[in-house]
Amino acid sequence: MAALLEIAGASKSFGGVFAVADVDLAVEAGDIHCLIGPNGAGKSTLFKLVVGTYPPTAGRIVFKGTDITQAKSFARVAQGMSIKLQAPSVFKALTVRQNLHIALQDHVARHAIGTEEDRLLETLGLTSDAHRPAGLLSHGQQQWLEIGMALALRPVLLLLDEPTAGLSSDETYRTGELVKRLNAEGTTMLIVEHDMAFVRQIATGVTVLHLGRIFARGSIDEIVSDSRVAEIYLGTPHGQ
Repeated sequence: MAALLEIAGASKSFGGVFAVADVDLAVEAGDIHCLIGPNGAGKSTLFKLVVGTYPPTAGRIVFKGTDITQAKSFARVAQGMSIKLQAPSVFKALTVRQNLHIALQDHVARHAIGTEEDRLLETLGLTSDAHRPAGLLSHGQQQWLEIGMALALRPVLLLLDEPTAGLSSDETYRTGELVKRLNAEGTTMLIVEHDMAFVRQIATGVTVLHLGRIFARGSIDEIVSDSRVAEIYLGTPHGQ
């Protein structure tokens, strides 16, 4: 059976400089697949190729068996992708429930919106904050709310760009538990991340990018025990 998301020979150049070069990546249904690598590795560029922000210079992107290489972002969302970018972009003056309502209103029957809001509030651990303005939430809670807004689309593939950026260690752990719960409920995920403790907590598979190319791939145990990865990602000299 074909992977849910297949990236074949994807490249992206800017002014003749390749930010991503000949990348092959498959995300199977049910995976939590993490993309890691040092700054400038090409993670964000590859992420933007998947979500449709950039068209690739070369290569193909296939989602659910359909070639989406040239598809616009909204068309990818319509096919079952949903995206949570790094910085929260909730409606801070509106309540938590109102934020979820806005996300749900075009995707759920009117009579069912309240029930779906309640379900998401419970999933996100935000039930007691339902009537608070979103701007008064902690940074971590705003991240969870925006994940909930992305879930309003009921995606089969959820893309998260550094979801733990700026979070405390407790918030990072809680985010990991949320990710695992969503995955257990059927959501496949592709996540760009730096925090290795978080990656260890959640990942079913890991791909390491370096200088725009695939450097290593495997389970989290295989990746963290690879001295070459330690050298380029953690700054540890080879052989130490």
